[in-house]
Formats: sequence, structure tokens, C-alpha cells
Amino acid sequence: MTEYGRGYGSEPWHPEDPLYGDQGPYGGQAQQPQWNGQQPAGYPQQHPHPQQHPQHPQQQYDPGHGGWTGAPQAGRQPYDPYDPYGQHPQHPPADPYAAQGGHEYYGGQDGYPFQETQQLPAQQAVPPHAQQQYGQVPHPQHPDGHTQEYGPQHPQQGEPHYDDPAAVGDDWRAEPEPAERGPGDSFFADDPDDGPGDLDREDEEQSGRERRGKKNKRRSGTACLVVILALGGVVGTVGYFGRDFIMRHFGSAPDYTGEGTGEVQVVIPDGVPLSEMGAILAKDDVIKSAGAFTEAADNNKASRSLQPGTYSLRKQMSAAAAIDLMLDPKSRNGLTIREGLRASAVYEMIDKKLKLKAGTTKEVAKSQAKNLGLPSWADDSPKIKDPLEGFLYPSTYSVGDNAKPADVLKEMVGRATQEYQKYDLEANAQKFHLTSPLQLITVASLTQAEGMTHDDFRKMAAVVYNRLAPTNRDTFQRLEFDSTFNYLKNQSKINISTEEIRHYNDPYNTYFYKGLPPGPIGNPGADALKATINPDNSDKWLYFISVDGKTTEFTTNYKDHEKLVQEFNKRQQEKKKQNGN
Repeated sequence: MTEYGRGYGSEPWHPEDPLYGDQGPYGGQAQQPQWNGQQPAGYPQQHPHPQQHPQHPQQQYDPGHGGWTGAPQAGRQPYDPYDPYGQHPQHPPADPYAAQGGHEYYGGQDGYPFQETQQLPAQQAVPPHAQQQYGQVPHPQHPDGHTQEYGPQHPQQGEPHYDDPAAVGDDWRAEPEPAERGPGDSFFADDPDDGPGDLDREDEEQSGRERRGKKNKRRSGTACLVVILALGGVVGTVGYFGRDFIMRHFGSAPDYTGEGTGEVQVVIPDGVPLSEMGAILAKDDVIKSAGAFTEAADNNKASRSLQPGTYSLRKQMSAAAAIDLMLDPKSRNGLTIREGLRASAVYEMIDKKLKLKAGTTKEVAKSQAKNLGLPSWADDSPKIKDPLEGFLYPSTYSVGDNAKPADVLKEMVGRATQEYQKYDLEANAQKFHLTSPLQLITVASLTQAEGMTHDDFRKMAAVVYNRLAPTNRDTFQRLEFDSTFNYLKNQSKINISTEEIRHYNDPYNTYFYKGLPPGPIGNPGADALKATINPDNSDKWLYFISVDGKTTEFTTNYKDHEKLVQEFNKRQQEKKKQNGN
């Protein structure tokens, strides 16, 4: 059995196959009804006593006795036309093809008779032309209660037999009389090739046998194609016109008018795209609908620059007015932490932003430091002045009026931890002979504090590593950075006396102690962090000074550095004279 039809073998075609009974262009010749005794051809011949030869069954074709005769194949039974289901008590199950006359549909002349086929179903409608050929007579009810409503009618006396060619003309396969349009008629009534009652070749080959209620496949396929094309056209039309169609028939999305009233703070969380901001604003009754926000954003290219944060807006604004206000920096309740800012300065900014008493955030940082998400390596020395130093990452944060200091600090620490993961701190600490990731952050904070421009950072990081080297015979592992002394004093001075700075005993005083300070002295940004893991090793930089206060000069020896120091002092004297000091 092939997938699309019967193969070339003798395997039967199952009655439930959707193509059962189809005599298409490959199905062979039309069946030729003949008389054999009292039965017309096309119906199985009864064999009351079939001879079975299990080992060598033989059959012969007898054109005068209705087709194949002889021993049927093993397991076959004669067919009783009045009991097609094999239920008559006196008739065993029949083989409907054991002695069928005419040409076999798929074998026939090649010697491959059918083994089995579908039994004639009861109460099946007989096409009009079949009724003319065979008649339609109800048969008596059998003892088992089965009634066959349709079947071959025995010819009456005087009627022509179908096996007599003279009785029906030159060709006994005469064309049926024109009838009502049947399943084989042309689908289109105006088809010039098909008139009423015309049959395709498939229908002509089926005209000699009873129709089994099979729908015309060509008509069904055409109808399905028409439906699919219609649906595809509808979907394509809607997709093509889309939003313009809706706007034209249903109007714009609901929207308020005017600038709104009152004041409301709206928080746009991180990661929220522009398409979802409208829903948040509509929920807080800033705008009337998210659709209005989308339309206003489409008409304002600057809306693409909107960022997450806390905004001070008004109630019941038009969507266009809301976008304009959000683009105004004054409406943004953000807190910006610049690179290198100390933790003490960050605490003061949070207090002012939240309108808290001075020192409130600093106290929270001191008491809740362990609950703010610091990594395990953050506070590894009891000498560290502030465990949050170096972990309040420079960025802009959304801080509303109702925010809590602990929440703001926790967000900053989380951002720092996230950013630090990009730099593989542990591996790079070992690379530069440091004992922990915290020391790498400390180097970055020194680089950030001493560098004047971004171009200075790589050379400044190289100065730190070169002064920490055991081979340093100029400063003997002392950094001697003014920035560390200013940190411990919480000041920012340029002119510091040598007597004071060299004799002040504090772990953060790099003039007094060798090596790095216990922890960071500020919060470094991305540029300083990148420079720390990629210093400028083009030369052995050891000294630096900013003569004009705008650029930094680097040298490799003290003699060159002293010349720059003298120039710096000369400039300072001139400034004093200008100021009248």
C-alpha cells in the first residue's frame, strides 16, 4: 500500500482509505457488467462449494461464466448478494472478488485478481444511472433481521440480458441518459468543455458501479483554495493598513488636554522601555492612556532620550505636555554622584535630597554597613575609616522624596559590585602583586584623586605601582600622595607644609607609612578602573606635578621633577602678588 494510492502489488485497498473506489487516470479500465447465471456482472458470483487448494491455488478466466473461476485463494468464501455482511445463517462469509466478471481494476489481465474489497453497504443511495441499469427492489428480510434495500434486480422475461451485445447496440457500454448534475459535472456551469451531466474520466470509469457517496475532490479542493485566498486577503489587508485603519475609523487614543494640575512623583524603574512608560504614567493618572503617550512619543523624536528615574510631574496632563516636562532636567529627581567623590560628600547629598537632618545618612551607613550588600572582601582591615568608601559607584540614581537612605545606599553598593565584576579584580590584584581586590580599588581611587584629566590616569597608575616596587630607591615604597593626607583630614588643599605632612601619624598618611592606605580614599569611575588594570609602562614613571593646575607632568627621576617643582612654586608666588598677599 503506497501513501497516495494502491501500489503495483496485490495488497487490498482498505475501505476506509479516502481514495477507496477511485478509478482515476491510473486505475485501469471501467468495469464491464456481464451476466452469469442469474446475476449481473459487477456483483460477486456465488460459489456454494468452493474448492480450496492451500498449496497451489489455480484460477482460470472464463469469459462466458462471469470472469475468474476455479479455486479461490485460501480463506475466501462465496459471496451472497442478499447477505453482503456475511450474516446469513445458511451462507458463510463470502469473497466479493472470488469470481467477479469483467476486467480487474488493478490486475485483471496481468493475473493479479483482487483478494478482498469493501462489502456492499446497506441502505446506500444508488445513482440515477445505476438505478436504470440494475433497478431498485427491496429484498425480503432475512431471518437474522437484516434487510437489504438495494441490490441487483433479476431480469424479467423479455428484457435484454447485458451479456447479449445485440440487445444493447454496437457498444453495450452505452452512455447514460442525461441526468441532473452529478458529482462528476463541471464545477463551473459556464465551462464550455463541460455541459450538464458531463463526466470526467474518473466518473466514466465509476459509472458501471455503484457510487459510494464520495465527494468530488476537485470541487472540494477548489472551494478550500477560494476560502484560504479570501482569508489571506483579509489578514493581509488588516496588516497592511494596520494602525492607520484603526485611527481612521476609531480616532486617536483618549488623552487629557493642558498642562495638568498639582504634583505627583512617578518612578520609572530601570530597564523599562519607552513603550511601557506610558502605562506607568497612566496608572498614576498623569496621562489618560498609554496609547496617547505612544502617539505623542512618535511625534517627538527627543522622547527617545528619556531614561528611567524619578520624575516630578502633574496630574491629568496631555501626553505631549508630559513628555516635554520629562525632558526638562528640572523634573528629574535624580541624584548624580560624580567620579572620585568621597563617601562623606555622598552622605551629605542624600540628606539634602531627602530633606533629612545633616548626618542622618552617615549614621545609617555606619550602623547598617553589613546589610547593604558589600562583597566579602570589602572590609578586611580594622583601620578602614569607612567601609562604604569605594563602593558608592558614580552614576545617576533615581531618588524620590519618600526614599529611604538605606535603600539609596544599597542601590549604589549593588551598582558598584556589578561594575567591579567586569574587571576580574582577584586575577588583576595578583598580577600587580596586591594582596586583595580591595587594594586594586584603592589604587583606582588614588589614580582618580591625583589625575587631572582622563589622559593622566594610565601614567598615574604606573607611578603607584613603581613606587610600591621593592626596587624603588627614591621613595622606598612610600607613595607620598597629598590626596591621602587630605582624605584623612577631610579637606582639599594644595599647599601643605612639609613639617605637618611628614610627621602626622595616621595609617592614611602615605608620607608617614609605606605602601597603600588601608582602603580607598574615594569612589573611582570606569576610566580610573580601566587605567588601574592597564597602566602606561612606556617608561618608569615615578614623579608627577601639575604646574598650571590643568595638566599633569610626569618624570622618571627626581632631578627633572625638582625643576618642575621650582616652576610650580614660582607660579604660586605670582598668584599671591596678584591677590595682594
